[in-house]
Amino acid sequence: MDKSTLNNYFHSLFPIEEDIVNKITETFTYFELNKHTILLDKDTISTKTFFLEKGYMRSYILNEENEEVTTNIYAAPCFVNDFLSFFKQQPTKEIYQSITDCTFWETSLKNVQSNFHNIPEFREFSRLLFVINYYKLNDRVIEMASQKAETRYLNLLKQKPHIFQNVPLKIIASYLGITDSSLSRIRKETVKI
Repeated sequence: MDKSTLNNYFHSLFPIEEDIVNKITETFTYFELNKHTILLDKDTISTKTFFLEKGYMRSYILNEENEEVTTNIYAAPCFVNDFLSFFKQQPTKEIYQSITDCTFWETSLKNVQSNFHNIPEFREFSRLLFVINYYKLNDRVIEMASQKAETRYLNLLKQKPHIFQNVPLKIIASYLGITDSSLSRIRKETVKI
């Protein structure tokens, strides 16, 4: 299988030699997931890390009313995982599910730990990946606390318009922290502007 998307992702974060990238990704194996399939279920321990090559994923929780609340939407290419579960080997709190048909590359914790200890560039890549993910999470918390729903919608539409072509509006509404009907109203109002 062609690992070019996976390899290019490593190159996208910082300069890294091709042979080192090949060494990092040699243990990754390919698999596919049909849409609406659980990749990682709540209360399970993540033993692998997943690189989403093509497709869209989401993570969600069930609230006290047993309603799905989308916590994140993943658009390829990116890593998808409950990193706390993966690195600390503790149960996940979220459910990770494919929104569309997806293709992945996966590798084990053992392989990741080996790369950490033996490849300095992998350590740097991982550090950058954690910083980027922390920044996105922090940004989202601030957005949810400080912005109106309409502003959050317009920001998402501007930054990731492709999500609206590939992800059901019900999931987008949940991610934005609003109801389907509120999203529908906001969409109608912003079209008029």
